[in-house]
Amino acid sequence: MPIAGWPNIGYDYRPGMEEITNALNRGCSGIDFVYTMVELPEKVKEIVDTDAGNIDGYIVVQMMCRGNRALNPVVESGKPVLFTDFLYCGSAPFLTLTATHLRTESPNFAFISPSRTKDLVEAARCFKLTGKEGNLQAFVDGVTKVRHQLAPSNIDLSCIADKIDLLSTKELLEALKGKKLIEIEGKTGAAGVVELKQSLGIEIVGMSYAELNHQWEIADRDRAMDVVRHWKSGAADIIDVTDETLEKSARMYLAEKACLQKHGAEAITIGCLPGFYRGDIPAYPCLGFHELLNEGFVGACENDTRSTITMLAMTTLTKGRPGFISDPVIDSSTKQIIYAHCVAASKQFGPAGQANPFTIMTHSEDRQGASVRSTMPLGYMTTTLEMSTGRKEILFHQAKAVANSTDDRACRTKLGAVPIGDMDKLHTKWDQWGWHRVTFYGDLKEPVYALADALGWKVIEEA
Repeated sequence: MPIAGWPNIGYDYRPGMEEITNALNRGCSGIDFVYTMVELPEKVKEIVDTDAGNIDGYIVVQMMCRGNRALNPVVESGKPVLFTDFLYCGSAPFLTLTATHLRTESPNFAFISPSRTKDLVEAARCFKLTGKEGNLQAFVDGVTKVRHQLAPSNIDLSCIADKIDLLSTKELLEALKGKKLIEIEGKTGAAGVVELKQSLGIEIVGMSYAELNHQWEIADRDRAMDVVRHWKSGAADIIDVTDETLEKSARMYLAEKACLQKHGAEAITIGCLPGFYRGDIPAYPCLGFHELLNEGFVGACENDTRSTITMLAMTTLTKGRPGFISDPVIDSSTKQIIYAHCVAASKQFGPAGQANPFTIMTHSEDRQGASVRSTMPLGYMTTTLEMSTGRKEILFHQAKAVANSTDDRACRTKLGAVPIGDMDKLHTKWDQWGWHRVTFYGDLKEPVYALADALGWKVIEEA
């Protein structure tokens, strides 16, 4: 049965698998490959145990965002392991498991995440470096060298000038006091609510799907059609989305706005994916969030309260610049981190700033509803963050925006950026911080450090 998720429902993996196997067979003379496809993590150990005396090493291609435990028995075999991501397909477990094995210093673990199959072939040739002595360090060092040599060098990291009108740290902390964040079917416990109020002054308002749906039911149909006309006139294109779906999405936007007004809130986050899949909500909130972000409010995906807090704080700091919450992917071939999601603003510099083109499309995972592909401005410095009140830490990296990908796999908006700093280090925090990151246009390093100092928090530079 087809399952909604990355890369998309009903995706045919066979061409990609054939490309990889054919390339390895052609490009790695002297190495014999035995190929096995595993869907259930518990089957991996059976394969490893069966292989015991016959296999000298493993290539593990993570092709789906499931099976997070599948790699561990392979690494525990003690034999050289080359772990690779099939981009926009297995990226979440790839990042998480890579971070774990780098952090625990698994001596037989090497990784690469290329968009070019030939880069994987080059890395696979490093199995020969182990020699008869089984020199694991030579293998790992060899893959690391390949990863670095094949990535572009001397990338121009100079950025377009971007003057930002910011609040001072004192003004920001004062402005955050009493701001409200709505969680629809949220899971923040009482301790987290108190913690957030004490540290940043932000209040959490819990709401049910039922209350949101009530606002959707009573939304004015004429106003909804005005919103539809606004979207249709502003979009560069509309692909596979009907007027009926747009009208449902417009009513969801009006429902979100009504909830914010009712509770005097500036931010809302909804358990959107499971809510839509189960039928708990009648429309995806994506287009509504797009509109809220353009207006200077916060609409945040997947009931991710930590990212919503980050967005609310930084949007307040920058006087309206929206955050782009994403599921990042790292491409070792281009030395880019790609921020991918189906919700994005089209006014990256705030409500009064210049708009960039956007296309209305179905939600990627299930090809239903309506979401946004935003073609974001290039050449600018971006700042990517996660703020944790529990840890009293701010996770931080910066990157230059360089590309917009239209690859059909995974989420609709995909902003490619070249990180400032150490690309290998950027692989090390995903198992401790999760997959989401929030990206803002602008160089926010100085005010982020100032905020951390004022709160007594620590900035963790992940690149």
